Amino acid sequence: MNKYIDIAQAISFIKSGDVVLVGGFMTCGTPEVIIDALVNSEVNNLTIICNDAGYEAQGVGKLIQAGKVKKLIASHIGLNPLAGKKMNEADLDVELVPQGTLAERIRAGGVGLGGILTPTGVGTIVEEGKKIITVEGVDYLLETPIKADVALVYADTCDAIGNLVYSKTTRNFNPIMCMAAEKVIVFSKKHVDRGQMDPEVIVTPHIFVDHIIEEDAPCHQ
Repeated sequence: MNKYIDIAQAISFIKSGDVVLVGGFMTCGTPEVIIDALVNSEVNNLTIICNDAGYEAQGVGKLIQAGKVKKLIASHIGLNPLAGKKMNEADLDVELVPQGTLAERIRAGGVGLGGILTPTGVGTIVEEGKKIITVEGVDYLLETPIKADVALVYADTCDAIGNLVYSKTTRNFNPIMCMAAEKVIVFSKKHVDRGQMDPEVIVTPHIFVDHIIEEDAPCHQ
């Protein structure tokens, strides 16, 4: 099954008010082509889940700058002064989550767990409003799983049915985000025919991928 679509089709799957996972770490591994198209669309009022807020003119920072984001769930926003300004002015709802906890919450959503237990944040403001569970004398926070309507993912190489390989640091959050969304849209740098990938190097199997676009966004038949 060929999963290639054009960029307009890709954006049509994202609706105003959706919860959207976006891969990347300081914009490394962020599918900028999809972000740019989303900026130029009518879609707004999004909840974006990403490792960070990107930069003002890169990654999800472009969505924030365009006023497309109502809530951001991330591990830090320090690289994007505009995100901090919007947060302080109550123009952007920001939920800061420790990075490891964020990754595990997404993974929990992808594998169907009811949550994770972590000691990170116990005794700090992070524990406010959360359930504390004691296991063998140690207190843990119960962190709930994260799921999304759509995941926007970057891969280094894919085939026509959606098997994905990542290059070095671009791998970051992308594989686990593929598991935690109802629909997964991938931008891939390289494309190979079905059967040309070594199964031993595939990181994300095709069953997790719904659609693939290319940088120049042709519609493959």
